[in-house]
Amino acid sequence: MSSKREQPPGPGRPRDPDADAAILRAGLEVLVEQGVAGASIDRIAKRADVAKVTVYRRWSSKEDLLADAVEAAREEIPAADETDTPAEDLPGIIDRLLPQWSEALTRPRLRILSARLLGAGPDHPKLLDAYREHHLKPRRERALATLRRARDAGVLAPEADLDMLIDMMNGAIMQYLLLNGAPPEPAAAREYLERLFRQIGFRDPRRPALKDDGADTHQVAEAESGP
Repeated sequence: MSSKREQPPGPGRPRDPDADAAILRAGLEVLVEQGVAGASIDRIAKRADVAKVTVYRRWSSKEDLLADAVEAAREEIPAADETDTPAEDLPGIIDRLLPQWSEALTRPRLRILSARLLGAGPDHPKLLDAYREHHLKPRRERALATLRRARDAGVLAPEADLDMLIDMMNGAIMQYLLLNGAPPEPAAAREYLERLFRQIGFRDPRRPALKDDGADTHQVAEAESGP
């Protein structure tokens, strides 16, 4: 689901969607390579092979452009809230998406992009403000709605603090991306995500609760993590 902001149409000819895509790709590439300070409109326009005025017709500032470029990259990763599947099937949805999420965590570009974005705060607060207001907030609201349905369906504990769960997941992913050394293999990334979801408390309400009757801890963990 795209959360890219609609830009007001400019005068003259209709906007070219290919130019939009080229500018966003160029913005992301220059951001990764040069950082926020080096990602000028001039450099982005040259990389996209368009005139600077073409960029300014679409985005009023560099910060807005880069915020949309970051979001365009994130949209390559599917989200669990972008489905009509009933909330009680959320554990199965997560299990199906785990391979794609695990692969995403191994991408060097995603790691560099995350570092660039988080490091922009002190010197480029407008970028974080634009990204927070137009992208993070809508994503969070969708995630909260999904988690509320999951809690109502018994996938999460009734007393679960959903805002805190989202913060815990975001914090764990940032820790894994930025402070965990070299990029992991997909299998290791998947194992980390499975541990994260298990710790947060996702459970399948269609299965009987597991009892601690001396069973092997590894077997219990595998059972809790789903098929």
